[in-house]
Amino acid sequence: MAKVNSEYPKANKQLTDAQLKKIASNQYQEETAEQEESTNKFPTEIIDLPSKGLVYPPDSPLSSGQIEMKYMTAREEDILTTQSYIKKGVVLDKLFRSLIIGNGKGKKVNYNDLIIGDKNAVMIAARVLGYGKEYTVKVTNPSGEEQEELLDLTQFSHNEINKGILTPGINNFEFTLPASKRSLTFKILTHKDSEAIDTEIKSLSKLKDGYGSHQLTTRLIHCITSVDGDDSPGTIRKLVKEELLAIDSKALRDYMKKIAPDVDLTINLTDNETGEPFTASLPITVEFFWPSV
Repeated sequence: MAKVNSEYPKANKQLTDAQLKKIASNQYQEETAEQEESTNKFPTEIIDLPSKGLVYPPDSPLSSGQIEMKYMTAREEDILTTQSYIKKGVVLDKLFRSLIIGNGKGKKVNYNDLIIGDKNAVMIAARVLGYGKEYTVKVTNPSGEEQEELLDLTQFSHNEINKGILTPGINNFEFTLPASKRSLTFKILTHKDSEAIDTEIKSLSKLKDGYGSHQLTTRLIHCITSVDGDDSPGTIRKLVKEELLAIDSKALRDYMKKIAPDVDLTINLTDNETGEPFTASLPITVEFFWPSV
């Protein structure tokens, strides 16, 4: 008969909150140590971020403008095939968190703080470190025919931010609406912001108010940080929900896209039918991270 650990609390002995906290803390430290020990066994690469770290506070590890990532292993492939992660839509975030080691200078980074453009750079790097730089895609050319192309994922350049429009270390930018002439400030969204937006959109989707998905307005509400110098949430929501003209909304969104650091996922191709050059956006299909599908 198997022996029972004599130190294990008896069934009728209830643990205090302090004891539970200590057990959880010890378990977390052990798991973290095991993960770090495992990580150190694998080669890593330093990835340059499109932002160059300029939008992060000086005390943030991300201000280095780089991230250190390890090569994908079978452990990460387990993550990619975890059905619960796939159903919740968090499988890629789980993968990226597992691959990121730090900022390349020995400091841990907070994944939630990554702006979306830098996260896109992590996505491309994760694919290269997992399954190599070659990626076969099918695109429709201007002749209306589908053609297959073999791409090199290491060849994508970065859309870098104009240093003249920012204060280093501060994620806040100015814009004047062209029609109403109102002055706004806005920020570049982070992963944490995106999660908050998704949560709010899911909640709003349950409303039968005739306004559809609320995608655009919710995103703008989370981007804008002040209106004519007023940073109160009520003022920002009132502007977006009641006062923002469509022409101003489009101009703001175009400017946000123009200045945001990101990976340029444009691909330059030649039409197989006519020989004429054309451009397309990189298709991110299921085979990007599941090449065996």
